[in-house]
Amino acid sequence: MVSADRLLAFAAMSVLVIVIPGPSVLFVIGRALAHGRRTAVATALGNVFGSYLLVVAVAVGIGSLVERSVAIYLTVKLAGAAYLVYLGVQAFRHRKDLKASAIRAQPAGPPRGDLRTVLDGALVGVTNPKGVVFFAAVLPQFVDHSAGHVPLQMLLLGLVPITIGLVTDTLWGLTASAARTWFAGSDRRLSLIGGAGGCTMIGLGVTVAVTGRAD
Repeated sequence: MVSADRLLAFAAMSVLVIVIPGPSVLFVIGRALAHGRRTAVATALGNVFGSYLLVVAVAVGIGSLVERSVAIYLTVKLAGAAYLVYLGVQAFRHRKDLKASAIRAQPAGPPRGDLRTVLDGALVGVTNPKGVVFFAAVLPQFVDHSAGHVPLQMLLLGLVPITIGLVTDTLWGLTASAARTWFAGSDRRLSLIGGAGGCTMIGLGVTVAVTGRAD
């Protein structure tokens, strides 16, 4: 139903978005630094669950509207592209606001249950602005409208970034839990990550604006 070329192209776009540290990644890192490896993995699972809820929402709601209206599609795409650029500019402008001390200051507190940790991660995933923009503005561009079953195509395509995100978020969390001192020891390292992510987000926003359906 979904062609291999569309699948690979969407996977490539997903990687570009996911490797940029955003709210979900910083949350996973923060949980890893505060609570350790088990909490980091559970948080990553929750994040991807919340993100897939966005996929479902787009597939059964926004996605069907986008499919039927070129005007709505262009509105969603351009609004999403503009917001990606905005997020990139904000990330770059405030890159020096990422303080290692703020991450270190997260209270460890008592051990948290796995279910509570997963739900916390899901809340962050479903409210992540980057995820909302990506699934609403980018996902519909990779659907083959001539093949029909558009919602099902979106649900299947949505599994691609979800899988990639699970792997990368877990790696971020495991790395942070294994190197707490290094990650939480330098504001400059966090600033460089935030600046690079901002520039990449701006480039992605421009790409989204100039590519897509021509019908």
